Amino acid sequence: MVYELYGALGSPYSMKLRALLRYRRLPHIWRDGAATREALAQVRAPVIPVLRYPDGHYDNDSTPVIYDLEARHAERRVVPDDPAQAFIAHLLEDFADEWLTKAMFGYRWLEEVDQIQMSRWLAFDNMKGGGLERSQAFAAQFRDRQVSRMALVGCTRENFPLIEASTFAVLDALEQHVVNRHCLFGTRPSMAEFGIFGQLSQLGTDPTPQAMMRARYPYAYRWLAHIDDMSGVDGEWEAGFAPVVAELVRIAGEVYAPFLLANAQALEDGAETFAMEAMGLPYRQGTFKYQAKCLRELRHRYRALEPAARADADAVLTPAWLALLQAS
Repeated sequence: MVYELYGALGSPYSMKLRALLRYRRLPHIWRDGAATREALAQVRAPVIPVLRYPDGHYDNDSTPVIYDLEARHAERRVVPDDPAQAFIAHLLEDFADEWLTKAMFGYRWLEEVDQIQMSRWLAFDNMKGGGLERSQAFAAQFRDRQVSRMALVGCTRENFPLIEASTFAVLDALEQHVVNRHCLFGTRPSMAEFGIFGQLSQLGTDPTPQAMMRARYPYAYRWLAHIDDMSGVDGEWEAGFAPVVAELVRIAGEVYAPFLLANAQALEDGAETFAMEAMGLPYRQGTFKYQAKCLRELRHRYRALEPAARADADAVLTPAWLALLQAS
């Protein structure tokens, strides 16, 4: 019973799922490069990673895949047993997937040094041969396409001060935490660690953010190598919330909660763009239906909590989060 994961080293969501499969000790084959093209034809949205299940079906939305694997395999689950912790782990994973990814995209495609190296590396990864001239020609085309998408995903120079400030805040929190322990909810990793790792794994590779991490956050940088393969880790969930969890929830409440609210309101109003301010910095981008879906899912999971579990979650949720989650 073997899974096949079709992805790429330069894809944060591919690295997220590969690390999760490794930790869960689920037998799998990693396939990248040209092999991914056939798998992309098997899914509705042609984006990696794509997971081929042992029964032959395919899926490629990383968060639902995590929950599906939880239902299929009892051992080494990554959703905490405690319902309040499970909700907060989901919230932090969602924050990583939908907000921290902007740091990955911005660092990779805003500055020429990163554009050149990473477009060439990504072409090299995809083509695996064929000569340097052909590879670099493809890299130039790919670079132009990605740079043209910057405004669409909100990674403009005008927005990047907020994106970078929130990323520094996350890295500050991790740097202080990981010198004491690697995990957030005990001595075993949750879905939150894998979501955060996926995005930061790219910052640890690209020239500009890698230099920044090595200089300012050396232990958070090294932590990435450990999360990449935790197959040898055996641990337990621990009661309560570590200070780092409360701090990450606070940071997410400062930037991601108003982002979700502004996007949802713009969609309701029929607007094509929205603007907000967070951490004293401006932000503007086009509306996205997928982020509205994320908000609905967060509200659904919050409202499904039993009163005692909801009270436990409320203890770490900031007023911004409570207002967002409790709204009708």
